[in-house]
This record gives sequence, structure tokens and C-alpha cells, in this order.
Amino acid sequence: MILIVESGSTKTDWIALDNQGNKVFSTQTLGLNPQSMSNEILNERIKNNYDIYKNRENVDKIFFYGTGLGVKSTKERILKVFKLIFINSEFDIKEDTYAAVYSVSDPGKPSIVNIIGTGSNCTYFDGKEIFQKVHSLGYVVMDYASGNYYGKYLIRAYYFNKMPKRLREEFTKKFDLSANTIKENLYRKENPNTYLASFAKFIINNKSDSYFKDIIEKGLRRFIDYQIMQYDNYKSVDIHYVGSIAYCLKEEITKVGNEYGLKTSKFVKKPIVGLVNYHKNLLISD
Repeated sequence: MILIVESGSTKTDWIALDNQGNKVFSTQTLGLNPQSMSNEILNERIKNNYDIYKNRENVDKIFFYGTGLGVKSTKERILKVFKLIFINSEFDIKEDTYAAVYSVSDPGKPSIVNIIGTGSNCTYFDGKEIFQKVHSLGYVVMDYASGNYYGKYLIRAYYFNKMPKRLREEFTKKFDLSANTIKENLYRKENPNTYLASFAKFIINNKSDSYFKDIIEKGLRRFIDYQIMQYDNYKSVDIHYVGSIAYCLKEEITKVGNEYGLKTSKFVKKPIVGLVNYHKNLLISD
């Protein structure tokens, strides 16, 4: 049995296949981000799932694609957790950018693949290998157009009294915006990036409002300016998007992309489906 795992900071999709490519089970856990979570939390989130724990000794290989794996130490941490649970398994651990590329790109065809969900990044695929011009420094200084980017924008607008009154009143009904609650979640609790991203749904649900429309488009232009335009051929290759925020903002992304002359192509909310097809094809070819 193989396990294909695609993880963001918010949630993780797990699909088990037998050696013929047939699905054994599929399930979901909370996100597994070794960059922002302790080993204890990572371990707990895996072991608390019935299907995973029941089948842990039957897994021959795990293909794990996750966020927060940009440095060697975080890969080693998630690997250490896995080895204690899946004692008979081999492991192939890659950054979530690989999952995005494998889920939307056509083999042999160059493209630019963007992830815009809780966080954001941009990858160039030359048809065989992937390359990144910008090394991600995480949600504090990067992640333009992502859920946590828009979440930070909303909190600032609220506290600096820049949000229109009608939206401000609605915003206060939806969220606990006390200073103590916000500081507790940002500076004392796990996953501050996920907490920030939770506010983004307010923008998504009100994206037709002119105030939010402007904020959304500013974030997208920054993403294009700072990420996509790093690549000289950005106007000549297909531009794909993966992630919940990108999927919800398809029209806005296409509109802003047209301003830059981009060849906006596929939108995928969750890469796990394309990722499973990719691994099924590998099993068949073997």
C-alpha cells in the first residue's frame, strides 16, 4: 500500500492506493506544518485518525507533499515523526510546490505554477524540473495575495480605522476582534498564519464590494510583480493556480492577469486529485 499525502497549514488530504492503483481509503486530518508545529502536535494529528492509524503497519511507501519543507531541518522533523508511526514504510518527502506542479502541469510543457491558499508561492516548471527564483521566507514578510496576507490587511484596516463603517460593523459580528484575542492567537498559540487566513473568508464573501475589490486586486498585482515576473518568459507560458484562495478568486485573477498579458490557464482548489492520477500513472508504468 502507498499513501499519497498533500498537506497545507490548515488541512491534510490522505489517499491510500494498493499496488494496482485502486483506492483503499481516503481521509483528512488537520494541517501538518513542521515549520510552525511541534513534533508532539504533528504526531497527535496523525495518530488521532482512525483509518491512518489502523493501516500504519501496512504502508510500504509514503509520498508526502507539504508546506514548511523549504529547509533540511523541517524535512528531518516530519521524517522523524513518520518513522515512529509508519514503521514498515519508505518515505519520499517533497515541498508542496511539487504537488501543485504534478497536479496541473502537462509533462514536457513549460508553465508557471502558483499556490495561493493559506500562504503563497510561485514555481517555474520547464517540462521536467521545477525552479524557484524566490526562496519563501513565510507569512511574516511574504505570501502576497494569500489568505494570511488578506487577513493581516483586514486586521490593520480595522484597527487603524480605515475600513468603511458598514463593513466594520459586519466584520465585528463575524469575528472576535478584541486585542487580547488577536494577540493571543498571533503570539502565543500555534499556527498564527492559519489564524490570519481565517479572516480572508470575509473578503471572499464580500469580494463584489468595491472596497474589497480594490484590496484583492492590489494583492494580486503584488503577487504578479514580485513572483510571476521573476521569470523572463512569463508572458509566453501557461500560468496555473492551485489553492483555495486562488480558486475562489478565479475571475479576479484572470482579470488582473489580462492586464499583464498573462496566459492564465488552470485553477485547481485541491491538488490531491491530480496528484493521485500522477501516482497512478507511475504505478501503471512500473
